[in-house]
Amino acid sequence: MPAYITSIIAVLAMVQPCDKVKTVLRSYKDPAGKEPICVMSKQKNCSDIVSQLSRSFRETMGYAEGVICFAPGRVNLIGEHIDYNGGHVFPCALTLGTYGAAARRSDDRIRFYSMDFPDDGILETDLSSIHTRTGKHWGKYALGVVWAFLEKGLSISSGFDFVCKGDLPPKAGLSSSASLEVLVGTVLRALFSVGDPADPAELPLLAQMAENQYVGMNCGIMDQFASANGKKDHALLLDCASLDFRYAPLDLQDCRIVIANTNKPHELVGSAYNDRRAECEEALADLRTVLPDLPALCALTPADFAAHKEAIRRDLPRRRAAHAVSEEARTLAAFDALQHHDLYAFGRLMNESHISLRDDFEVSCPELDLLAELAWQTDGVLGARMTGGGFGGCTVNIVRQDALATFTEKTNAAYRTRFGYEASFYVVRPGDGAALIS
Repeated sequence: MPAYITSIIAVLAMVQPCDKVKTVLRSYKDPAGKEPICVMSKQKNCSDIVSQLSRSFRETMGYAEGVICFAPGRVNLIGEHIDYNGGHVFPCALTLGTYGAAARRSDDRIRFYSMDFPDDGILETDLSSIHTRTGKHWGKYALGVVWAFLEKGLSISSGFDFVCKGDLPPKAGLSSSASLEVLVGTVLRALFSVGDPADPAELPLLAQMAENQYVGMNCGIMDQFASANGKKDHALLLDCASLDFRYAPLDLQDCRIVIANTNKPHELVGSAYNDRRAECEEALADLRTVLPDLPALCALTPADFAAHKEAIRRDLPRRRAAHAVSEEARTLAAFDALQHHDLYAFGRLMNESHISLRDDFEVSCPELDLLAELAWQTDGVLGARMTGGGFGGCTVNIVRQDALATFTEKTNAAYRTRFGYEASFYVVRPGDGAALIS
């Protein structure tokens, strides 16, 4: 087969982390020059990753690990850019994520190594120097969680060694950073018996604290909460104001969740994410001049917002608020749709969400818009929207299984024609939250 056989699609069919089976769907033209066809081939499963991780720990650290843990990535099905506006979000954890092997030390040294970034070598520090930020792009997320545990008075009584490996596609907006943060927290709990595993909010809040205050990314709570508290074959409706949550059955029937990656890198710390948050805060401050007890933008109903929106002085914050309020209403309606096993209603709400993110919140981009529009035009696609912070990254799509090949092939061909490079597609399943494997 020609080299470009590997150019397109990774479809990952996942079950529980340690029963995981990856399937890669590659698209290519056959020798007769016909349209791309699909070939299925098996890839390494979870036990292979764990074996690689254990071997790497022994080779890197010089002895056997004590624990192995897993923390998933997530995809947000609907409810975008409202986690920091007091709204509900509706993610599901994935069966893709980050694995970590770790063991306690007899001194206060901390050694981190990532199999995904071998050129970075071993990152070394000690408990007394944890306040010193590291410039390593992945290490700061891991060290930040150790720092957060210590800041909150959770005793880390010795140093430890840690090796990690992920199977999330890189730069796809599926929360590899939150996965790593929650993984490190899970490891610390396992090694040092600290914290309260019965409290579903404790670990996500510690991980969020690490990202906000140590890394410098002003993120909401959704990514970390979904990674810590996911449930197989369910989506999680989270109230970001109270941290109350409910599960909804994700009965996909003959459909699949497909992540379409623009392959356009995005770096939220250096992007307009923080600007959008500031604009929402400005809108809330203006609204409080007429509604002094308003706790958050998403506490407003669409009717309430229509009655008071003129209190927001500038047009830009007003449109940001319009998205937050309407997205909250869509998210609650999406929860009801899944409770009634109505994927078609759910898909329509996804479409409306993308339009609002594109027009009112302005966090989409031409690549995301094209992927969504091509999906809307494809028979067998129930709904499609951008997911994640925006400015690149992915769309999430609900696609009938019998339409998968047509959707991926035609979408990729049009995308390649427009932008000169290809998109990637991943079929994912909702999985459980972070856990100790062994």
